[in-house]
Amino acid sequence: MKNKKTDSYKGFEQGPIRPPSEASSLLIRLTRNCPWNMCTFCRVYKRGKFSLRSVGNIIHDVDVLHGYIEGIKQVVKSGGYAGSKGINTLYNSFEEKDRVAFNAAVNFYSSGMKSIFLQDANSLIMKPDDLIFVLGHIKKCFPDVDRITTYARSHTIIRIKQDDLQHMADAGLNRIHVGMETGSDTILKKIKKGITKAGHIKAGLKVKQAGMELSEYVMPGLGGIEYSIEHALETASALNSINPDFIRIRTLAVTDGTILAEEAEKGEFEKPTDAMMAKELRLFLESLDGIDSYIKSDHILNLFETINGKFPEDKEKLIGIIDGFFNLDPEKRVLYQMGRRMGFFRGPDDMDTSPHLEKVKQACDQYGVTPQNIDSVIDELMKRFV
Repeated sequence: MKNKKTDSYKGFEQGPIRPPSEASSLLIRLTRNCPWNMCTFCRVYKRGKFSLRSVGNIIHDVDVLHGYIEGIKQVVKSGGYAGSKGINTLYNSFEEKDRVAFNAAVNFYSSGMKSIFLQDANSLIMKPDDLIFVLGHIKKCFPDVDRITTYARSHTIIRIKQDDLQHMADAGLNRIHVGMETGSDTILKKIKKGITKAGHIKAGLKVKQAGMELSEYVMPGLGGIEYSIEHALETASALNSINPDFIRIRTLAVTDGTILAEEAEKGEFEKPTDAMMAKELRLFLESLDGIDSYIKSDHILNLFETINGKFPEDKEKLIGIIDGFFNLDPEKRVLYQMGRRMGFFRGPDDMDTSPHLEKVKQACDQYGVTPQNIDSVIDELMKRFV
């Protein structure tokens, strides 16, 4: 494997997204966009063409970051690096300057330098030897990092030899984020996910066998009203078979520019209301069994951020949060729904002690929000977060 810069290097790169759980991670871009890019609900990569970055360019990025980090360490050790003036002085002291890379290095250093996330949508599409080489160089430059993670498609994982997955794990890749979305074969086909329930299960078990942590993402509402129950039951069934380390909730938002939005416009897809998705989520949680996964609801799209616990011991507590929502009278439910999407509430219990309740009431009054139109209002709010 050659470790050299390529003539086509045009500067440090970062992709458009990362999981919320990787907010403190250093982002290193291995690929651009998504090699599949056909999911009907997603618009993130629709304007970009997939490409592999060269190993040389990736290594160059890592070396640039490493140089900035070492410079920051030396300045801090000598008692410098205070305020924006100090940061700018430090930046200007480097011979090779890249503001995006420098800012990434500063954020990484400030966050404790414990985790790295490999972008974009499916880093495991790289040749295994290339990815293992890159991982080795990352670990060489940042030996104290606890976690290196990435997104991957189940379809890609299935095609990788188990020995190669194990070598990736040995090289430092220790968490994979997989967008399961649903365990229903009917819905998987409708959303053009390019995988089956059996494929999701096979891929998840392969990741676990390699000793990596596994985060599986599920999307309440994705089956529409028609397949809501099937979505909940089949997704829980798939996860029961895998027993991932983390199950992460990402509520559906039907965003403009997607095939799903076109289907909704034609009446071919009917998005469930908040209340319907809450019932779907309750059925999903009820149906999870025989696992010891952590449940995470760490996104503003979700109606309940406080659904955050470990199975089986927290199962009843998490279901109780949803029941608390349904115990509210219709007017209070509206206030909670609005306040949650405005970022003021994390769970129904927050309403009793929140200093922001009056602001939520004023917003509802100003925009004429009622139990009858709350879901259309919420739909517009949710588009801002996708």
